[in-house]
Amino acid sequence: MSASMHSEHGGPAIHSVHEVVFSAPDLAEAEYFYRAFGLDVRHEGAALALYTFGHPHRWARIYAGARKQLLWLSLGIFEGDGGAFEDKLHSLGIGRAAPPREAEGEDGRWIDGPDGVPIQLVVAEKCAPDIKSKRVFPPETSAAGRAPHRSEVHAVQPNRLSHVLLFTSDVDAARRFYEDVMGLRLSDHSGSIIAFMHGRHGSDHHLIALAKSDGAGLHHTSWDVSSLDDVALGSEQMARAGFAEGWGLGRHVLGSNYFRYVRDPWGSYAEYSFDIDFIAAGTRWPAADHPPEDALYVWGPPVPADFVTNHESL
Repeated sequence: MSASMHSEHGGPAIHSVHEVVFSAPDLAEAEYFYRAFGLDVRHEGAALALYTFGHPHRWARIYAGARKQLLWLSLGIFEGDGGAFEDKLHSLGIGRAAPPREAEGEDGRWIDGPDGVPIQLVVAEKCAPDIKSKRVFPPETSAAGRAPHRSEVHAVQPNRLSHVLLFTSDVDAARRFYEDVMGLRLSDHSGSIIAFMHGRHGSDHHLIALAKSDGAGLHHTSWDVSSLDDVALGSEQMARAGFAEGWGLGRHVLGSNYFRYVRDPWGSYAEYSFDIDFIAAGTRWPAADHPPEDALYVWGPPVPADFVTNHESL
């Protein structure tokens, strides 16, 4: 979808999570982790850049820092929405913010988001999907041989970034920001503990999720894969690389996707995700407030005790 398009109804709205940027204390360690995860890791200037194989988009960057920390979130908008966003920000009294040191000289409109996280609004091509991702299943018509041969399994390589889950000190306030300022819509939530937001131009069940904590942070990045086998094989792939800790295999209630969260070297996670719900442009999703037991999973192993710990605030 062209970056020159614009929102037709309901005011301007972001169309994608364009890029997530964070720091890590050891870039060599970060490179090893994300290469093992199946991403195309490149050196670009002072940063590691995360791509998926066969896709031109840069999904994330990692800079060297004293600790792992969310640095900024870049959100994509259509070119035709630039003026409308400026008018909205002005009417809401949201002024310009200085970009982070690492982003000086980059294009985009900078503002302060929830918990002071810098947000960059950038005119860009839509990278959130317009249709549901492909789903690969064994052939149902075959009476035998439907499982892949272990000797012929290739490395799992995710297709794209699906979503990010952000920690926030106030889920309700952050939700209002992403609804009222960024134009996202609520998919589902569980009280004031967690909320899931989708893009009205078409996206997965959530582009951004918000989880209660004592401050800002990046809980996980989620990466779309094409099959349930990929989720399981990715888990084995990471265990062989030395990253056996995490959560899953399991299946979420909200979003419906199958998952495996792999714990990274800094206590946060990268998720293999398969078959997440898709909300097409123009769809009115029946958002609801769900009980806490439905906020995380319908089946899977017990949730790790520190799964929702924000290590960036420790």
